[in-house]
Amino acid sequence: MTTPVMTTKARLAAVQAAPVWLDRAATVAKACALIKEAGAAGADLVGFPENFIPGHPSWYYFHPAHSDKSMALAIKLFQESVEIPGADIDALCQAAASARVSVVMGLTERVHGSTGTLFNSQLFIDSTGTVVGKHQKLLATMSERMVHASGGPEFQRPFESEFGHISTLICGENSNPLAVAMISAFYPTVHVASWPNNFMPGPGSMRNGGLLAARNVAYMCKCFVISACGINSEAMIADFATNDADEAFLRDESKTGGTCIISPAGEIIAGPIPGDQEGIVYADVDFEACIRGKMLHDVAGHYSRSDVFKLFVNDAPSRLVSFATEGATGETDTFIEPAKTSEVHKEAF
Repeated sequence: MTTPVMTTKARLAAVQAAPVWLDRAATVAKACALIKEAGAAGADLVGFPENFIPGHPSWYYFHPAHSDKSMALAIKLFQESVEIPGADIDALCQAAASARVSVVMGLTERVHGSTGTLFNSQLFIDSTGTVVGKHQKLLATMSERMVHASGGPEFQRPFESEFGHISTLICGENSNPLAVAMISAFYPTVHVASWPNNFMPGPGSMRNGGLLAARNVAYMCKCFVISACGINSEAMIADFATNDADEAFLRDESKTGGTCIISPAGEIIAGPIPGDQEGIVYADVDFEACIRGKMLHDVAGHYSRSDVFKLFVNDAPSRLVSFATEGATGETDTFIEPAKTSEVHKEAF
């Protein structure tokens, strides 16, 4: 078992922005510009919103799933989604290497060579421009179920980095106590929570709900949290809204945005960004705060009772079809292998 050399301090960055709606190439270019901006500001790690490339399927909150409008947007989403590896990933890697910043990018992932399967993914690229691995959202939430498949079990673990372990979860996963228990077993120093442009219309808001969940993850895991939220562009509002009430909801700054950075004590230390603005927030952090917090609650260690509570995580890949020429597991080179992680705490809880 090898342990990466860990830095003790870092500058964290959280992006709040809208995609160039359903335009992969233009949104990749925008992402590269934001990575460059974060690097120029001295950031070591920057997190992006959910499905930033090329956008989140929020239209299902406003248009019937069987409508011509929904089908046209779903087809466009598929056509503009990202294949891993590919030229779009190469561009993001080059931007990360040039800016010397590690990146967690939210994107809609299209299975290479397929015509029908998408995943809600977070891609981790280190500061050398190397793809370390990816996380796929395990279960789609609400409208996402119309277009996103369930994530692979092999992509449900944190990544090793110069900052220690970096964990990632997408939207509602940050409210799943078992998912939070799993990442806590790796002792993350930084967690990236990625959020879409808005939740469904009605009481409550993504801004408040996302902040509550992100602060909970920070406090439970005693780590810093980059909470990166999307917002609505004019093009998105034009495609979503069916009446004045829809438009008012989509423009309500209290229902969107809220990007911030949170300490291991659950306190906001940068942001939140208003829901009608794009921007990047930064926080200079000392990872000793993670150790200080663990002195109080180490739920993967001294503050656990594995004889009473235990969590089993099945991270073995599952394939619908396998071929003898591919080996016993049926694995192919279509998928990025999960990040190498130590076996310590694998049976925590």
